[in-house]
Amino acid sequence: MTAQQKQPLTIVLAAPRGFCAGVDRAIQIVEQALHKWGAPVYVRHEIVHNRHVVESLEAQGAVFVEELDECPLDRPVVFSAHGVPKSVPAEAARREMVYVDATCPLVSKVHLEAERHHRMGSHIILIGHAGHPEVVGTMGQLPDGAISLVEDEAQAESFTPPDGAGGLAFVTQTTLSVDDTARIVEVLRRRFPDVAAPKKEDICYATTNRQEAVKAIAPKVDALVVIGAPNSSNSKRLVEVGKVAGCGESRLIQKAADLDMAWLAGVRRLGITAGASAPELLVEQVIEVCRAHFTVSVEEVEVAREDIRFKLPRAVAPA
Repeated sequence: MTAQQKQPLTIVLAAPRGFCAGVDRAIQIVEQALHKWGAPVYVRHEIVHNRHVVESLEAQGAVFVEELDECPLDRPVVFSAHGVPKSVPAEAARREMVYVDATCPLVSKVHLEAERHHRMGSHIILIGHAGHPEVVGTMGQLPDGAISLVEDEAQAESFTPPDGAGGLAFVTQTTLSVDDTARIVEVLRRRFPDVAAPKKEDICYATTNRQEAVKAIAPKVDALVVIGAPNSSNSKRLVEVGKVAGCGESRLIQKAADLDMAWLAGVRRLGITAGASAPELLVEQVIEVCRAHFTVSVEEVEVAREDIRFKLPRAVAPA
């Protein structure tokens, strides 16, 4: 097909999109650890939920494992951005391993809130998704039974505080749907008017901003592509938000090769965003694939500016 025969396609980019400060920091921690100690550096779990990022770090000498017992004692290990149960650094210390914690500071804030409420005698309700590494890490900050997981409104309606709970407090996973979480919180506050809330929203700024950007473009496009991993909570939420906000044709893809051209056949305006652990390179590659099939023009809709940066841990901070 010649350029003259190509159908026009307007790509509407959501902004902000892609890497957040916590993801950027976690990747830098692994890179700085490799620079300081040389390869291999072991990483417990995917540092962030993105295969492109993981494979790029593997090429530099990072080795990804599921558990500490897969790491040799004489090599450093990095804990992922999602956070880990307290038992993990305790075990690393017991084995006299060198370790660096890449937990996002905004996840650490949730851990500290949960601990504070626990010290005050409250039972903690954690709003989140069962099995997600961040939820596993948060629940592992406190003794068994100190935290109850609530995943949806139905569970919020049926939740019963354990006997002897001195009070109730809730915290949330940082990568949830803002609107879904608000409805769950509404149920909890109706049933337990004295439930203590976080001093500041637990859902992180990056999750909120990316969802707001999708809400801004969804009504204006025929289809929406979210670039992210299938195990990325914040990416999956963006697809859901896109559908609710007016774009029923919202899909998650991992990379440009996953883009279905037959699906785009009747599309004139295509929205594109990326989850918080997806690099901008993947967005650029999707646009390039579109250019091969369409006459592309690009617009950007920006709802917020992000200039947050997190310091690196002292162990790997450049001198």
